[in-house]
Amino acid sequence: MILHLYFARRFAMGFLLITAVLFALVVLIDAVDQARRFAGLDLGWQQILGLTLLNTPQTINLILPLIMILATVTLFISLARSSELVVTRAAGRSALSALRAPVAVALIIGVFAVTMLNPIVAATSNRYLQLSESYRAGGASAFSISDEGLWLRQGSENGQTVIRAFRSNADASVLYDVTFLSYGKNNGPIQRIEAASATLLDGAWSLSNAKSWPLRTGINPEGNAEVFETFTVPSTLTLDRIRETIGKPAAVSIYELPRFIRQLEQAGFSPRQHKVWLQAEIARPLFLMAMVLVASAFTMRHTRFGGTGVAVLTAVLLGFGLYFIRSFAQILGETGQIPVLLAAWAPPVASVLLALGLLLHAEDG
Repeated sequence: MILHLYFARRFAMGFLLITAVLFALVVLIDAVDQARRFAGLDLGWQQILGLTLLNTPQTINLILPLIMILATVTLFISLARSSELVVTRAAGRSALSALRAPVAVALIIGVFAVTMLNPIVAATSNRYLQLSESYRAGGASAFSISDEGLWLRQGSENGQTVIRAFRSNADASVLYDVTFLSYGKNNGPIQRIEAASATLLDGAWSLSNAKSWPLRTGINPEGNAEVFETFTVPSTLTLDRIRETIGKPAAVSIYELPRFIRQLEQAGFSPRQHKVWLQAEIARPLFLMAMVLVASAFTMRHTRFGGTGVAVLTAVLLGFGLYFIRSFAQILGETGQIPVLLAAWAPPVASVLLALGLLLHAEDG
């Protein structure tokens, strides 16, 4: 038991150290990228740093398998150099027994990533999107889906416009039974428009069968209402931006994802990408455990045998290969080429079995 706790502590310390180093590196690189991206908007360093810190958790969450591989490599190379692995084997402990503690820590980290880091990434990603849109357009643009339909908010220098539609077509280019409520920059609502449908064009919404009510003080809205067969409303939104917002499951907390999937189906969108993401997140602890097993299969050997650099490089490349296969399987699942459960669970299960095969072959021949 003491030996397992020792290995677990060494592995956890290595994981935290590598995470801290990569976090600092990511912050430095992303700060430069944010400064370049918003170069023409005259933002201060506080705003750039704020955007960087909001965007960094998503990157750390993305590279978590790499951190797991590097932590495992660091642990077993240090144990091999100090001959602690030799002593462990001499005491009658097999390689698989020595792996219990690192694999258990990887499982705990995976559960933490799903239950705590995932909501944090969702919140910071949404806040980053709101701030970046606010800096670009002078007003935040947002997209949300609820039981009452889908909601959009577009901003400009003249004020904000809230848009509600009961449903949409599959690619969000046409909204049906739509309502536009415009607000002045420093005032309350100034105009209400209802239309049978609204099509997003380049820089504007094209409304059909629309009715407009002025909402300014001292004006009778119904008495001054106008009816239009077609009507145009300026827009700062783009179709790509709406699709990107809908198509980013990482921006939705895993606790809200099942309800969000139901709302997508009610609004007329395909929730397949979100279903694959949900299952992939649930399977993440198993994949992180697989990364530990893969890295240990190449580094649980004494340094006197040589070839340590090649072994480390092989472990990292194999980890990247398995990560690529996992991402490719998710793409196949999102496009409907393979079932959702197969896309999410087959790569982690196959990775664990591959790593166990490598370990058994290395230890028992």
